[in-house]
Amino acid sequence: MANAGEVEPIPVVPATLGEGAIWNAAVQCLQWIDIIGQRVFTYDPATSENRGYDVGQKVGTVVPRAHGGLMLALQEGFASFDADTGRVALLPRPPEHDPQVVRFNDGKCDPSGRFWAGTMALVKGPKPLGRLYRLDADGSIRVMLQDVGTSNGIAWSLDRRTLYFIDTPLLRVDAFDYDDVTGAIANRRTVISIPPGIGRPDGSTLDAEGMLWIAMYDGWAATRWNPRTGELLQTVRLPVARVTSCAFGGPELDTLFLTSAREKLSEEQLAAQPLAGGLFRVRPGVRGVPAFSYQG
Repeated sequence: MANAGEVEPIPVVPATLGEGAIWNAAVQCLQWIDIIGQRVFTYDPATSENRGYDVGQKVGTVVPRAHGGLMLALQEGFASFDADTGRVALLPRPPEHDPQVVRFNDGKCDPSGRFWAGTMALVKGPKPLGRLYRLDADGSIRVMLQDVGTSNGIAWSLDRRTLYFIDTPLLRVDAFDYDDVTGAIANRRTVISIPPGIGRPDGSTLDAEGMLWIAMYDGWAATRWNPRTGELLQTVRLPVARVTSCAFGGPELDTLFLTSAREKLSEEQLAAQPLAGGLFRVRPGVRGVPAFSYQG
Protein backbone atom coordinates (compact mmCIF):
# COMPACT_ATOMS: atom_id res chain seq x y z
CA MET A 1 0.00 0.00 0.00
CA ALA A 2 1.27 3.44 -0.91
CA ASN A 3 2.01 6.15 1.64
CA ALA A 4 -0.82 8.27 3.00
CA GLY A 5 -2.00 10.73 0.38
CA GLU A 6 -0.24 8.95 -2.47
CA VAL A 7 -2.46 7.59 -5.25
CA GLU A 8 -1.68 3.96 -6.09
CA PRO A 9 -2.82 2.23 -9.31
CA ILE A 10 -4.32 -1.22 -8.71
CA PRO A 11 -3.22 -3.73 -11.35
CA VAL A 12 -6.44 -4.67 -13.15
CA VAL A 13 -7.45 -4.90 -16.79
CA PRO A 14 -8.69 -1.39 -17.68
CA ALA A 15 -12.42 -0.83 -17.99
CA THR A 16 -13.94 1.08 -20.89
CA LEU A 17 -16.21 2.96 -18.50
CA GLY A 18 -15.40 2.01 -14.91
CA GLU A 19 -18.02 3.08 -12.37
CA GLY A 20 -20.08 2.15 -9.33
CA ALA A 21 -17.38 1.65 -6.67
CA ILE A 22 -18.82 0.40 -3.36
CA TRP A 23 -17.26 -1.46 -0.43
CA ASN A 24 -19.08 -4.70 0.37
CA ALA A 25 -18.40 -5.19 4.09
CA ALA A 26 -19.94 -8.68 4.13
CA VAL A 27 -17.17 -10.04 1.92
CA GLN A 28 -14.53 -7.33 2.56
CA CYS A 29 -14.24 -6.64 -1.14
CA LEU A 30 -14.79 -3.74 -3.52
CA GLN A 31 -17.60 -4.08 -6.05
CA TRP A 32 -17.32 -2.01 -9.22
CA ILE A 33 -18.46 -2.18 -12.81
CA ASP A 34 -17.61 -1.55 -16.46
CA ILE A 35 -20.78 -0.03 -17.90
CA ILE A 36 -19.83 -0.44 -21.56
CA GLY A 37 -18.08 -3.77 -20.95
CA GLN A 38 -21.26 -5.11 -19.30
CA ARG A 39 -19.26 -6.51 -16.40
CA VAL A 40 -19.49 -6.51 -12.61
CA PHE A 41 -16.21 -6.86 -10.70
CA THR A 42 -15.28 -8.02 -7.21
CA TYR A 43 -11.83 -6.80 -6.19
CA ASP A 44 -10.32 -8.49 -3.12
CA PRO A 45 -7.48 -6.39 -1.63
CA ALA A 46 -6.31 -9.36 0.44
CA THR A 47 -5.51 -11.45 -2.64
CA SER A 48 -5.36 -8.73 -5.35
CA GLU A 49 -7.84 -10.80 -7.37
CA ASN A 50 -10.31 -8.86 -9.51
CA ARG A 51 -13.01 -11.28 -10.58
CA GLY A 52 -15.29 -10.19 -13.42
CA TYR A 53 -18.80 -11.32 -14.39
CA ASP A 54 -20.55 -10.65 -17.70
CA VAL A 55 -24.15 -9.59 -17.00
CA GLY A 56 -25.28 -9.40 -20.62
CA GLN A 57 -26.18 -5.72 -20.90
CA LYS A 58 -24.92 -2.32 -19.84
CA VAL A 59 -24.83 -2.07 -16.07
CA GLY A 60 -25.17 1.30 -14.33
CA THR A 61 -24.39 0.43 -10.72
CA VAL A 62 -24.07 -2.37 -8.16
CA VAL A 63 -24.99 -2.55 -4.46
CA PRO A 64 -24.78 -5.33 -1.85
CA ARG A 65 -27.93 -7.19 -0.87
CA ALA A 66 -28.49 -7.75 2.85
CA HIS A 67 -29.66 -11.33 2.32
CA GLY A 68 -26.71 -12.21 0.09
CA GLY A 69 -25.74 -11.52 -3.49
CA LEU A 70 -25.93 -8.19 -5.26
CA MET A 71 -28.45 -5.84 -6.81
CA LEU A 72 -27.85 -4.16 -10.15
CA ALA A 73 -29.32 -1.33 -12.17
CA LEU A 74 -29.06 -2.58 -15.75
CA GLN A 75 -29.94 -0.89 -19.02
CA GLU A 76 -33.36 -2.58 -18.88
CA GLY A 77 -34.01 -2.04 -15.17
CA PHE A 78 -33.35 -3.36 -11.67
CA ALA A 79 -32.08 -6.91 -11.22
CA SER A 80 -30.68 -9.28 -8.62
CA PHE A 81 -27.36 -11.00 -9.28
CA ASP A 82 -25.86 -14.18 -7.84
CA ALA A 83 -22.11 -14.17 -8.42
CA ASP A 84 -21.82 -17.86 -7.52
CA THR A 85 -24.12 -18.95 -10.34
CA GLY A 86 -23.92 -15.91 -12.61
CA ARG A 87 -27.72 -15.70 -12.59
CA VAL A 88 -29.26 -12.33 -13.38
CA ALA A 89 -32.95 -11.97 -12.46
CA LEU A 90 -34.63 -8.85 -13.83
CA LEU A 91 -37.40 -7.19 -11.86
CA PRO A 92 -40.47 -5.91 -13.74
CA ARG A 93 -39.45 -2.88 -15.79
CA PRO A 94 -40.87 0.50 -14.71
CA PRO A 95 -43.66 1.22 -17.25
CA GLU A 96 -42.19 4.56 -18.36
CA HIS A 97 -38.64 3.19 -18.77
CA ASP A 98 -37.62 2.64 -22.41
CA PRO A 99 -34.14 1.02 -22.63
CA GLN A 100 -33.86 2.13 -26.26
CA VAL A 101 -34.03 5.75 -25.12
CA VAL A 102 -32.43 5.78 -21.65
CA ARG A 103 -30.24 3.53 -19.57
CA PHE A 104 -29.70 3.22 -15.84
CA ASN A 105 -26.62 4.92 -14.45
CA ASP A 106 -25.43 5.56 -10.89
CA GLY A 107 -27.23 4.63 -7.66
CA LYS A 108 -26.91 3.58 -4.02
CA CYS A 109 -29.02 2.32 -1.12
CA ASP A 110 -30.42 4.66 1.50
CA PRO A 111 -30.03 4.10 5.27
CA SER A 112 -33.25 2.04 5.39
CA GLY A 113 -32.14 -0.22 2.55
CA ARG A 114 -34.09 1.19 -0.39
CA PHE A 115 -32.19 1.11 -3.70
CA TRP A 116 -32.08 4.47 -5.53
CA ALA A 117 -30.83 4.57 -9.12
CA GLY A 118 -31.24 7.03 -11.94
CA THR A 119 -31.25 7.04 -15.71
CA MET A 120 -29.70 9.08 -18.50
CA ALA A 121 -30.61 9.57 -22.14
CA LEU A 122 -29.12 7.52 -24.97
CA VAL A 123 -30.63 9.89 -27.53
CA LYS A 124 -30.88 13.67 -27.69
CA GLY A 125 -34.23 15.19 -26.89
CA PRO A 126 -35.77 18.64 -26.36
CA LYS A 127 -35.57 18.17 -22.58
CA PRO A 128 -33.73 15.89 -20.13
CA LEU A 129 -35.14 12.36 -20.33
CA GLY A 130 -33.66 10.80 -17.19
CA ARG A 131 -35.44 9.91 -13.97
CA LEU A 132 -34.44 8.98 -10.44
CA TYR A 133 -36.11 5.79 -9.19
CA ARG A 134 -36.49 4.23 -5.76
CA LEU A 135 -36.78 0.45 -5.39
CA ASP A 136 -38.31 -0.39 -2.01
CA ALA A 137 -37.73 -3.59 -0.06
CA ASP A 138 -41.15 -4.90 -1.12
CA GLY A 139 -40.14 -4.68 -4.78
CA SER A 140 -42.23 -1.64 -5.61
CA ILE A 141 -40.61 1.03 -7.78
CA ARG A 142 -41.34 4.75 -7.58
CA VAL A 143 -40.24 7.71 -9.72
CA MET A 144 -38.69 10.25 -7.34
CA LEU A 145 -37.43 12.84 -9.87
CA GLN A 146 -38.06 13.58 -13.53
CA ASP A 147 -36.28 15.70 -16.17
CA VAL A 148 -32.83 14.47 -15.09
CA GLY A 149 -29.90 14.92 -17.47
CA THR A 150 -27.35 12.39 -16.20
CA SER A 151 -28.32 10.89 -12.85
CA ASN A 152 -25.15 10.50 -10.81
CA GLY A 153 -23.66 10.62 -7.31
CA ILE A 154 -26.13 10.05 -4.50
CA ALA A 155 -25.41 10.04 -0.75
CA TRP A 156 -27.11 10.64 2.59
CA SER A 157 -26.01 12.89 5.44
CA LEU A 158 -24.79 11.39 8.71
CA ASP A 159 -28.01 12.36 10.50
CA ARG A 160 -30.07 10.69 7.75
CA ARG A 161 -32.07 13.84 7.15
CA THR A 162 -30.56 15.01 3.85
CA LEU A 163 -30.11 13.37 0.45
CA TYR A 164 -27.36 14.69 -1.84
CA PHE A 165 -27.81 14.24 -5.59
CA ILE A 166 -25.77 15.07 -8.69
CA ASP A 167 -27.26 15.70 -12.11
CA THR A 168 -23.93 16.02 -13.92
CA PRO A 169 -24.79 18.55 -16.68
CA LEU A 170 -26.00 21.02 -14.04
CA LEU A 171 -22.47 21.17 -12.54
CA ARG A 172 -23.74 21.18 -8.97
CA VAL A 173 -24.80 19.10 -6.00
CA ASP A 174 -28.40 19.46 -4.88
CA ALA A 175 -29.76 18.55 -1.45
CA PHE A 176 -33.23 17.37 -0.47
CA ASP A 177 -34.90 16.99 2.87
CA TYR A 178 -35.06 13.21 3.32
CA ASP A 179 -37.45 11.19 5.50
CA ASP A 180 -35.75 7.94 6.47
CA VAL A 181 -39.04 6.38 7.58
CA THR A 182 -40.94 6.91 4.35
CA GLY A 183 -38.15 7.58 1.83
CA ALA A 184 -39.82 10.83 0.78
CA ILE A 185 -37.74 13.78 -0.45
CA ALA A 186 -38.62 17.48 -0.62
CA ASN A 187 -37.23 21.03 -0.67
CA ARG A 188 -34.61 20.75 -3.43
CA ARG A 189 -31.80 23.31 -3.22
CA THR A 190 -28.22 23.67 -4.48
CA VAL A 191 -25.49 23.19 -1.85
CA ILE A 192 -22.34 22.88 -3.99
CA SER A 193 -21.65 24.70 -7.25
CA ILE A 194 -18.76 23.29 -9.31
CA PRO A 195 -16.58 26.09 -10.71
CA PRO A 196 -15.48 25.89 -14.35
CA GLY A 197 -12.24 24.18 -15.24
CA ILE A 198 -12.09 21.41 -12.62
CA GLY A 199 -14.18 18.78 -14.40
CA ARG A 200 -17.76 17.54 -14.18
CA PRO A 201 -19.17 15.97 -11.01
CA ASP A 202 -19.72 12.21 -11.29
CA GLY A 203 -19.96 9.63 -8.48
CA SER A 204 -19.84 10.65 -4.83
CA THR A 205 -19.47 9.28 -1.32
CA LEU A 206 -19.66 10.63 2.24
CA ASP A 207 -16.85 10.50 4.80
CA ALA A 208 -17.11 10.09 8.57
CA GLU A 209 -16.95 13.87 9.07
CA GLY A 210 -19.99 14.39 6.88
CA MET A 211 -17.99 15.80 3.97
CA LEU A 212 -18.77 14.84 0.39
CA TRP A 213 -16.19 13.32 -1.97
CA ILE A 214 -16.86 13.73 -5.69
CA ALA A 215 -15.14 12.04 -8.64
CA MET A 216 -14.38 14.70 -11.27
CA TYR A 217 -14.90 13.49 -14.84
CA ASP A 218 -12.39 15.19 -17.13
CA GLY A 219 -10.94 16.80 -14.01
CA TRP A 220 -8.01 14.45 -13.24
CA ALA A 221 -9.07 14.39 -9.58
CA ALA A 222 -11.36 13.51 -6.72
CA THR A 223 -12.50 16.43 -4.61
CA ARG A 224 -13.73 16.83 -1.03
CA TRP A 225 -16.44 19.40 -0.23
CA ASN A 226 -18.31 20.75 2.77
CA PRO A 227 -21.99 20.41 1.76
CA ARG A 228 -23.04 22.83 4.49
CA THR A 229 -20.90 25.69 3.16
CA GLY A 230 -20.19 24.64 -0.44
CA GLU A 231 -16.45 24.96 0.19
CA LEU A 232 -13.85 22.88 -1.65
CA LEU A 233 -11.66 21.34 1.07
CA GLN A 234 -9.27 18.94 -0.64
CA THR A 235 -8.20 17.76 -4.09
CA VAL A 236 -6.61 14.38 -4.80
CA ARG A 237 -4.90 14.33 -8.21
CA LEU A 238 -4.97 11.21 -10.38
CA PRO A 239 -2.97 10.24 -13.48
CA VAL A 240 -6.20 9.88 -15.49
CA ALA A 241 -8.67 12.52 -16.65
CA ARG A 242 -11.97 10.70 -16.41
CA VAL A 243 -12.42 9.86 -12.72
CA THR A 244 -15.90 8.37 -12.39
CA SER A 245 -16.67 7.08 -8.87
CA CYS A 246 -15.23 6.83 -5.38
CA ALA A 247 -15.85 4.69 -2.30
CA PHE A 248 -14.19 4.24 1.07
CA GLY A 249 -13.17 0.69 1.86
CA GLY A 250 -10.75 -1.58 3.65
CA PRO A 251 -11.19 -2.99 7.17
CA GLU A 252 -10.89 0.50 8.68
CA LEU A 253 -12.68 2.32 5.83
CA ASP A 254 -9.61 4.52 5.49
CA THR A 255 -8.85 3.77 1.83
CA LEU A 256 -10.57 5.68 -0.95
CA PHE A 257 -11.03 3.53 -4.07
CA LEU A 258 -11.56 5.29 -7.39
CA THR A 259 -12.69 4.12 -10.81
CA SER A 260 -11.97 5.74 -14.17
CA ALA A 261 -12.85 5.60 -17.86
CA ARG A 262 -11.08 5.44 -21.20
CA GLU A 263 -14.23 5.71 -23.31
CA LYS A 264 -13.92 8.09 -26.30
CA LEU A 265 -10.29 9.00 -25.58
CA SER A 266 -8.13 9.50 -28.67
CA GLU A 267 -4.97 7.47 -29.26
CA GLU A 268 -2.99 10.56 -28.32
CA GLN A 269 -4.93 10.95 -25.08
CA LEU A 270 -4.53 7.26 -24.23
CA ALA A 271 -0.79 7.52 -24.81
CA ALA A 272 -0.68 10.40 -22.31
CA GLN A 273 -2.74 8.50 -19.71
CA PRO A 274 -2.10 4.76 -20.17
CA LEU A 275 -3.79 3.98 -16.85
CA ALA A 276 -7.15 5.37 -18.04
CA GLY A 277 -9.95 2.95 -17.21
CA GLY A 278 -7.99 1.65 -14.24
CA LEU A 279 -8.76 1.30 -10.55
CA PHE A 280 -6.91 3.38 -7.93
CA ARG A 281 -6.65 3.77 -4.17
CA VAL A 282 -5.41 6.41 -1.79
CA ARG A 283 -5.47 7.01 1.96
CA PRO A 284 -6.71 10.62 2.10
CA GLY A 285 -6.48 11.07 5.86
CA VAL A 286 -10.17 10.58 6.71
CA ARG A 287 -12.37 7.51 7.04
CA GLY A 288 -15.57 6.69 5.27
CA VAL A 289 -18.89 5.36 6.53
CA PRO A 290 -20.28 1.87 5.83
CA ALA A 291 -22.31 1.47 2.64
CA PHE A 292 -25.96 0.54 3.01
CA SER A 293 -27.35 -2.71 1.55
CA TYR A 294 -30.62 -3.42 -0.19
CA GLN A 295 -33.06 -4.93 2.29
CA GLY A 296 -35.37 -6.61 -0.23
